Amino acid sequence: MQFLGETHSGYFRRSLTALSAALGEEAARARLAALAQAPLRGEALAALAAAVEMPGDPGATLRRTRTWLMLTLIERDLRGAASLDEVCTTMSGFAAFATAAALRGAAAELRARHGRPLDAQGQPQDLLAVGMGKAGGDELNVSSDLDLVFVFREEGESEGVDGAGRIASSEWMHRLARRAIELLAEYTADGFVFRVDTRLRPNGDSGPLVASFGMLEQYFYAQGREWERFAWLKGRVIGDSGIAGEAARADDESALARIVTPFVYRRYMDYEAFAALRDLHALIRTEVSRRSARDPGALDVKLGRGGIREIEFTAQLFQIVRGGRDPALRSRSTLPTLAALADRGLLPTDEAAALADAYQLLRRTEHALQYREDAQTHRLPHDPQERASVASMLRMDPAGFDAAIAAATERVARVFDRLLAPENGDGNAAPDADAAEFTEAGLDAETQRRFAAFRAGPRYGAVRAETRAAIERLLASAVQRRTGGAGLARLVDLLEAVCRRPAYVALLGKYPDAFARVLGILDWAKWPAEYLMRHPVVLDELLDGQLLDPTDYEAWSRQLRERLDAATHGGEPDVEQQMDIVREAHHAQVFRLMAQDLAGRLTVERVSDHLSELADRVLDLAIERVWSTLRLRFRDAPRFAAIAYGRLGGKELGYSSDLDLVFLYDDDDERAPEAYAQLAQRLSGWLSARTAAGLLFEIDLRLRPNGAAGLLVSRVSAFEAYQRESAWVWEHQALTRARFSAGERSIGRRFEEIRRMALAQRRELPNLRQEVLAMRRKMHEGHPNRSGLFDLKHDQGGMVDIEFLVQYLVLGHACDHPELLDNAGNIALLGRAGALGLVDAALSARVADAYRRYRRLQHQLKLDDAAYARVDASTVADERAAVRALWDAVLGARGDALSR
Repeated sequence: MQFLGETHSGYFRRSLTALSAALGEEAARARLAALAQAPLRGEALAALAAAVEMPGDPGATLRRTRTWLMLTLIERDLRGAASLDEVCTTMSGFAAFATAAALRGAAAELRARHGRPLDAQGQPQDLLAVGMGKAGGDELNVSSDLDLVFVFREEGESEGVDGAGRIASSEWMHRLARRAIELLAEYTADGFVFRVDTRLRPNGDSGPLVASFGMLEQYFYAQGREWERFAWLKGRVIGDSGIAGEAARADDESALARIVTPFVYRRYMDYEAFAALRDLHALIRTEVSRRSARDPGALDVKLGRGGIREIEFTAQLFQIVRGGRDPALRSRSTLPTLAALADRGLLPTDEAAALADAYQLLRRTEHALQYREDAQTHRLPHDPQERASVASMLRMDPAGFDAAIAAATERVARVFDRLLAPENGDGNAAPDADAAEFTEAGLDAETQRRFAAFRAGPRYGAVRAETRAAIERLLASAVQRRTGGAGLARLVDLLEAVCRRPAYVALLGKYPDAFARVLGILDWAKWPAEYLMRHPVVLDELLDGQLLDPTDYEAWSRQLRERLDAATHGGEPDVEQQMDIVREAHHAQVFRLMAQDLAGRLTVERVSDHLSELADRVLDLAIERVWSTLRLRFRDAPRFAAIAYGRLGGKELGYSSDLDLVFLYDDDDERAPEAYAQLAQRLSGWLSARTAAGLLFEIDLRLRPNGAAGLLVSRVSAFEAYQRESAWVWEHQALTRARFSAGERSIGRRFEEIRRMALAQRRELPNLRQEVLAMRRKMHEGHPNRSGLFDLKHDQGGMVDIEFLVQYLVLGHACDHPELLDNAGNIALLGRAGALGLVDAALSARVADAYRRYRRLQHQLKLDDAAYARVDASTVADERAAVRALWDAVLGARGDALSR
């Protein structure tokens, strides 16, 4: 039969001729035709190697295996039977197979002379081959070099043979690596296996060929460079010497990961990586330009503008910057990373798709170029006939191919240039330090004093010169943008808080639009500014192009679960890291809401809706995580629920509100009381503990049955009995604003039935009025106000009065009007009461408007971090009058009930 490879590849023709001479043409063609029917991976690859084995000569076996593998891949790819993924994973799989075979073959020779290499504890140890670059990412191309770094556990001595032949384990490993490289790279009449490149090891060509774990860790700590982080991002163990066994290899791989991971991925957002990658890319483009001068018109599909490397760099840049906080971004492969970036909104979906399409086209083109002569080339010739030949190999017409290549590289270059644009390259150049000194002359004395004190302080003096220069540019830019005095003072505080983390300074310097948002928040109000200083990690949210868009909380929860699933240590959940991840994610989302609030995208009511939804999601996730770690856990999912009261129950949560919670369970298992009590206790601690990432929520559990004297968690049946038989009126008042928040939904439904039953009880209105007035008096006495200002929440005619009015109407009339049983919020329930004729409809509408205005004023005061929500009484005179009028109409004359 005729093969397509014979038409397009000189290497294919020469190799098939040589195989035909050895086996006979008919046998060689029949074998190739059979091999080309299915992918050569796993067992199929092992069977091929066994079929062509040269006993006693592992190098020859591997070379022959590669020849058959290459011919098979070429034919399958040219026929359209092999996807890009198949080609890359087949080559990567063969690299792992060949590396392991070379190491184990060479190790057998050394072991016969020197015995096994031992570690310091006298245990056998292996040499591990770490595949770097495309080998580590399962993306190896067909004529690629194989980038390897050889590592081993620690220094020791070989055990010797018959009491002789002992050598240092490092020497044993060095000899092994050298011999394995010879087996892989030796070129004979059968060809070669891989060209091996070991220059990515510590200190490159000037360093030892093999490194112990300790040496590698010390090198990373003392000398590791930014570009090496990109190199090690894809590092993966692809072979070992087969001495110590599978369990030992797993332990060694875990130990290696503990060394490499903190070097590659930083716990904070690492924006200094932009500058490192920009410098590295500039060197690559300089080298490409030099080569292009020798071959004008040719396109380097790997290193040229808009080429494969720029796609890889785009993916890796986000991984280096964000992978420390988001383990889901740590894939070693490019296409899954691009998909993850789109899923997280870090790259626009259309850009991620364009990069993925370009990657596949350029990689397929790269393979076509290499198929022709098995040469490590990436240059697409300028000659029209040669380009037409390459297009034909991809089953494309020449004109369509050229247009597709041009469009793909242009799209890639646009995305890459946008991401790696030089600092302030968008025209918003920040002035230099001289400009800062000039413009500071117009500042007030207090601001100038703050600037001077900051510059004289120890933190500013301890940072690198380039960081100080970046800080000065930021200060000058803030002055130039006419930031207010309060905003400038808060900027100094923020810079003092983050200057020891140069990545944050780099972020603000690189993205003027993000810096402008920061200045807006600092100038806006005190509480958001202090929130930013407490949680500078949220600065990353400023770079999200969707910062002001509504949040998909379902996707937010799913992505957070993925991050938590990846947060493990030694195969077990890393609880401390998980707690930090949830706190950082919550802080980031709160910050997004503040940005939307500042931009006028959200009303106060919508801010509360979002904060309440966010709290529900966090509670649900926390219940899952805490339960999964309990020693007393006896079922997969707990039959447990968190019931929200107060601000969270009424979906009126503020930025810094506590969570009022009651915990319920519904489980007949005899172990349930103890297990759910432990869950409630651990959950409270999990939510309220202050970790390195800060505080999540303050939790208040005093509204549970019998208050602080009651059980931390109640069985649903006991809760029902309590509400029916023992609850005080004020507890039923609180119940009007209660709702299911998180956990087992069937318990939530049962709770709602109990709530409605309790609220719908028929009550004697005079007795109810006295109970409500007594509780209102008690609350009023507990919040004395001697300021002369009006307390929006606690004073007569304020928010608490409105809430008590609504609660009285619900408790007094829901027995006849079930529409009052819904937890619809104070404003909606006032409207329903007016529509039912229980109160004057026009007056209830005025009170609803008053409640809205009070909430807006309270919101702004809290943003300014005011100790109390108090205003000049004259500014809300109409609102107070409406509330007091409704109070008098519903509950009687004020003078009998309350006094100032």
